Amino acid sequence: MIEIDNVDKHYGNLQVLSAVSMQFQDGEVTAILGPSGAGKSTLIRCINCLELISQGDIRVDGMSVLDKHRTAEIQKRTSMVFQHFNLYPHLTALGNITLAPTKVLRQSRAQAEAKAMELLKMVGLENKAKRYPAELSGGEQQRVGICRALAMNPRHLLLDEVTSAIDPEMTAEVLRVIEDLAGQGTTMILVTHEIEFARRVADRVAFMERGSLVAHQDADTFFNRQSDERIARFIDKMKH
Repeated sequence: MIEIDNVDKHYGNLQVLSAVSMQFQDGEVTAILGPSGAGKSTLIRCINCLELISQGDIRVDGMSVLDKHRTAEIQKRTSMVFQHFNLYPHLTALGNITLAPTKVLRQSRAQAEAKAMELLKMVGLENKAKRYPAELSGGEQQRVGICRALAMNPRHLLLDEVTSAIDPEMTAEVLRVIEDLAGQGTTMILVTHEIEFARRVADRVAFMERGSLVAHQDADTFFNRQSDERIARFIDKMKH
């Protein structure tokens, strides 16, 4: 379980998160929606210890992000898939996926490569293992990014607007992979602007605005029985 307890985040005088509290249950897919600048990406970066919180606490499987001795373990358990791929350009797809398992998890090269090939096959890229990022499309690079995160055997998968930096025609292939993972019971926190995709895969939906959590509801209530007019307008706008 991931627990967020009254979290604030400031950049100087700019407050980007304000008194955010919620829980994410194991085995659930939670979509985080909201307008640009709502603090969605900052929140999941705080979960992954990529950003320091200013107040409150975040606990990942009982471990506090405030405990610096736990940072490495928390990051093992909360693999992140980034908006802009962040692949190493000098490494092949296979090399990008096996780097952390061999260095951090101390897996043998053979073990890491076997797992990497299994993951590449899962996303339809087993024939691109020896290709470098520059030789891959945006959709292919993002699928490699997902494989890299999964290679760490995380308990929680954090996805930050993973389709926003790729061409629209490439979006479907990435969303298919995420939907398959959701169907397998992978715990995911998904920051996305793909509202119809969120409707299909999410168990719960959090809506954020101006750094605050406005709603955290089961998906059926959020999409089909929404009583908050502001959220209802947002859903209707994003449909079009």
